[in-house]
Amino acid sequence: MAAQRKRARLHEILAFAAVYVIWGSTYLAIRVGVETLPPLLLAGSRFLLAGTVVYGVLRLRGAPAPTAGHWKRSGLAGIVMLVFGNGLVTWAETRLPSNLAALLVAAVPLYVAGIDWLRPGGVRPPRPVVIGILLGAAGMVLLVRPDPAAAHPTSVLGVLAMLLAGLSWASGSLYARYARQHPHALVAGAQQMLVAGVVLLVGSALRGEVAAFRPEAVSLRSWVAFGYLTVFGSMVAFSAFSWLVTSTSPARVSTTAYVNPVVAVFLGWLILGETLHPAASAGAGLIVCAVIIMVTTRRARPYSTVGVPSRKPVPKKRRIAARAAASSVETKCPSRPAPP
Repeated sequence: MAAQRKRARLHEILAFAAVYVIWGSTYLAIRVGVETLPPLLLAGSRFLLAGTVVYGVLRLRGAPAPTAGHWKRSGLAGIVMLVFGNGLVTWAETRLPSNLAALLVAAVPLYVAGIDWLRPGGVRPPRPVVIGILLGAAGMVLLVRPDPAAAHPTSVLGVLAMLLAGLSWASGSLYARYARQHPHALVAGAQQMLVAGVVLLVGSALRGEVAAFRPEAVSLRSWVAFGYLTVFGSMVAFSAFSWLVTSTSPARVSTTAYVNPVVAVFLGWLILGETLHPAASAGAGLIVCAVIIMVTTRRARPYSTVGVPSRKPVPKKRRIAARAAASSVETKCPSRPAPP
């Protein structure tokens, strides 16, 4: 029994390390990738390849086929979160440094809380969360306007794209919270990646990226970044995150919201020599403090997990039926995938 607890603890530590480091490093990898790879082509190919592999493996392991309704709802979530969310991040990093992009995305929990509050029938957040929203808003002002004299149209467009990406991810997260998707979380995630990959590749073709693409013009480091994003960013870290969601508390999982930007800023400084204006550094500090306040507030549980929002309470009879149904397929397709 003691050996099992130690092994489970080790798995949890490795899974957290994977999510912290890999997800934090994806901003750097995207910045390197878009140096010579078209942004939408990069994002679309990444998600299509990763979604195909994950979906195929899960189906071979016995996961039930999604229904048409599952494809519709997961597809919509994938378009909102991955096309307008991650796709815009990838495009914006052709104009912004990776550290600024990561810090702008760090405000997603603030968007989730605000949108969920303002929607019809929304939930009013507790006072600490409101304080977190206000602190985060102040941090965003400092972050996007550290040096007005140095602002130019290219960077302004990048900042606007990042803000829209954050809003899209928050909106998609709230939609996924209420939409009834595939009962196996990894299958739903694979569906989201597949649909988003196809849509991003269509957008890439419409922008002329596919027609103008020349493989020989792509640098080795951009190819390496693409492979890293596909294998580690979209497969390994995603599997680790999904396992953590089922094995630890939402508050602990949500620490990724403020650890990832710290990792991204450090790697951007170490590898690409990126720096932050003092005012932007102060804004980043406010955003991190705001997110910490929100995810450690006990009553703020609906906003504590970015990308995997909590569900509405399920009646006792439905919970019993769901457990019985899950036990019948557990031997074919375990609901808790092993961490990488």
